[in-house]
Amino acid sequence: MKLRTIISIVLALSIGAAIIFWPGPQNNTHRMPLVTSEKPQGGDFALQAADGAHKLSDYRGKLVLIYFGYTFCPDICPTNLGNLSVAYHQLSDEQKRKLQILFVSVDPQRDTPERLQQYADYFESNILGLTGDPQTIAEIARRYGVVYAKVEDERNPENYAVDHSAFTYVVDAQGALKTQLPHATTPQQFIHAIEHYQKDIP
Repeated sequence: MKLRTIISIVLALSIGAAIIFWPGPQNNTHRMPLVTSEKPQGGDFALQAADGAHKLSDYRGKLVLIYFGYTFCPDICPTNLGNLSVAYHQLSDEQKRKLQILFVSVDPQRDTPERLQQYADYFESNILGLTGDPQTIAEIARRYGVVYAKVEDERNPENYAVDHSAFTYVVDAQGALKTQLPHATTPQQFIHAIEHYQKDIP
């Protein structure tokens, strides 16, 4: 998928809507509210990519943007990653060098490391796809304030959805969680945040 295709996807979606999760099948009445009142603590973690294990601490000295989602997500994830991709392609080479984008799956049952990386590569923005066992993902999600819930499709159990909060988490060069950016953050807003948090990185 080329940049012009990503831009078309982004423009086609309603990026101004105040939506923080994708609703699953409408016949499911046991829905989990995707909000949390706890202040996210963040912190280091280790997950698996297509080329092996990676730690958040591997990227000390860089600004890290972390997005939690899944490859079967119908439009919330493509919107956010599409906006990130548009922003990334407007950065200077120096800004790109000081940035790492991580895409962490909340659907480890279906998202293999290889599938995740293939999906991430569609956005041509040096995004690293990461996954792990369900317990590890849940523990990391709790520390970052990520809330997600599997929504079954009774007609097709393999075609389930995953409701998930849709923030982009900003981790500074020392590994500290600084802030979270809401769903549908625009490319220019991403660029502004990147410039702000990179200003002290040598």
